[in-house]
Amino acid sequence: MGRALAALAIVVVPTGLLTNWQLEIAKFAPVISSHIYHGNARDLTQFKADVMLTTYGVLRSDAETLKKLKWQVMIIDEAQNIKNNDTAQSKAVKSIPATICIAMSGTPVENRLSEFWSIMDFANKGYLGNEKNFKADFADPIQVSNDEQAVAKFRKITAPFMMRRMKTDKSIITDLPDKVEQNQYALLTKQQAALYEKTMQAAMAEIEGVSGSDGKSLFKRQGLVLQMILALKQICNHPANFLKNGHFDPLLSGKMELLFELLDSIAEAGEKVLIFTQFREMGALLQRFIIDRFGEKPLFYHGGCSVGERQKMVDQFQNNRADKIFILSLKAAGTGLNLTAASHVIHYDLWWNPAVENQATDRAYRIGQKKNVLVHRFITRNTFEERIDEMISRKKYLADMTVATGEAWIGKLSNKELREIFR
Repeated sequence: MGRALAALAIVVVPTGLLTNWQLEIAKFAPVISSHIYHGNARDLTQFKADVMLTTYGVLRSDAETLKKLKWQVMIIDEAQNIKNNDTAQSKAVKSIPATICIAMSGTPVENRLSEFWSIMDFANKGYLGNEKNFKADFADPIQVSNDEQAVAKFRKITAPFMMRRMKTDKSIITDLPDKVEQNQYALLTKQQAALYEKTMQAAMAEIEGVSGSDGKSLFKRQGLVLQMILALKQICNHPANFLKNGHFDPLLSGKMELLFELLDSIAEAGEKVLIFTQFREMGALLQRFIIDRFGEKPLFYHGGCSVGERQKMVDQFQNNRADKIFILSLKAAGTGLNLTAASHVIHYDLWWNPAVENQATDRAYRIGQKKNVLVHRFITRNTFEERIDEMISRKKYLADMTVATGEAWIGKLSNKELREIFR
């Protein structure tokens, strides 16, 4: 396999970023050769480049082979992919020996501080102690008790190992335009309101029927709460997103009325827009509704698209003036992509995690953006969406310090607190 195997670099990325990394290396470091190691026909004997680009899935499958090579540098992009230390994927990544390890992520903490520990365990193994001690010294005091001293200590010991680029720092980016965020409020239609109330009451009755404080009961209860959130989110999106009943009338959803109004004004201005949803089914509905309304098929980027299809869509949106609307699955496209042709970002449904939301927004708001970016956050009035967003806003100071807020915490609220949120 030649001279390269003595000192190689391996870069591990989500599937959708393989081509992007290769293009960026060619653009900014043309003297460095790269090779994409992916697909059924991947062959290590053909690898003679300076940098191997591969995915988390491939690395998990080929870990036994890859860890036999001498890696000088290992870089993992979107490092939150190893946030759970006990998964096979995290173990595979951490099994690859390298002289230098670098983790890149805009969301090193999505739900709990232990995720940061797992990423640091890759980049600087042993520095934060074992997971149990980290939980006692930092995670519990910060997340449970809002301990300011623990936060200060955490920042102090981690700062020397973190290089953080903030878009607000004009010494780094002098010409980035403004980002304006605004909540856009929709109302439930009659059909949505009736379905919302019926589903919520049935779910709450089941949740309140779970008795006992043992681990099994608490786990079951938390699962029922998260299941209710999922159902009510889908109902707020569009009844068909929840019922799967084939009733494809966009006017059954208050959010769709709001979306059409917004898209009309964006189209009139000749601008481009990204629409994020966390539900692939809702993305397909959006695509269908937009075709019927505007007579043009918007691009739709989701986990089922091949590497080639993903790159083709990105290129089309960036370079083709006719492609103005880009629907994206939050999970598949919320990180890494350069989509600076858009000057609008719509979050059709919210993840209630400021870090994840910002990562998605930053597909448009990044280096190369020449226009101000308008961010539209869709929230349904008088529903749990509005109340949880208010709670997240109050908790955001903690997220800004160290840790983002996911949805798991909602499952631990009391029945009384749940009734207050979901009433």
